Amino acid sequence: MAVAAAPAWADLKIGVVNYTRLMQESPQAKAAQDSLRGEFAPKQRELQTQQVQLKAKEASLEKDGATMTAEQRTQLERELRDGNREYSQRLQAYQDDVNARQNEELSKLQKTLVEEVQTYAQAQKFDLVLADGVIFASTALDITPAILSGLTTHSTRAPAGAAAATAVPPSKSATGSAAGAANGK
Repeated sequence: MAVAAAPAWADLKIGVVNYTRLMQESPQAKAAQDSLRGEFAPKQRELQTQQVQLKAKEASLEKDGATMTAEQRTQLERELRDGNREYSQRLQAYQDDVNARQNEELSKLQKTLVEEVQTYAQAQKFDLVLADGVIFASTALDITPAILSGLTTHSTRAPAGAAAATAVPPSKSATGSAAGAANGK
């Protein structure tokens, strides 16, 4: 019985896709990343400006606090406390918005990539295409470059689909430095 099954396996056409590479290098992903950066850049600049202003007030309090009247010092401390609270709330809202949009765009991108792989696999008569979880595959099985080529062709005909990485949010504390998040492997 094993001998009868062997020819069926010999006729299988198998391909492997580096899905992470598709997520990082496809024109649709790059276009969506740029779009998201542009969408969130003004808000990011506002937060960074607010952060700089809070740092300046903190520096002023440290430098001039000893020479200020008690009322001036109390007023500046209140402004700092209120400013830090407002900054934290605005930063959290910004990060929530960024995360929601990233998820939307990631979902669109994943759909586009799966459709492209399926279309390619059907057109080339593949029996099986593997992606995640492959420990080793020879380059002869790797169809990622062909899929990227198809995605590039489609990106020149249609608007961008999505991205996995986006705008870099500023840091959470007013005294911290700007921090970024990067996705990918």
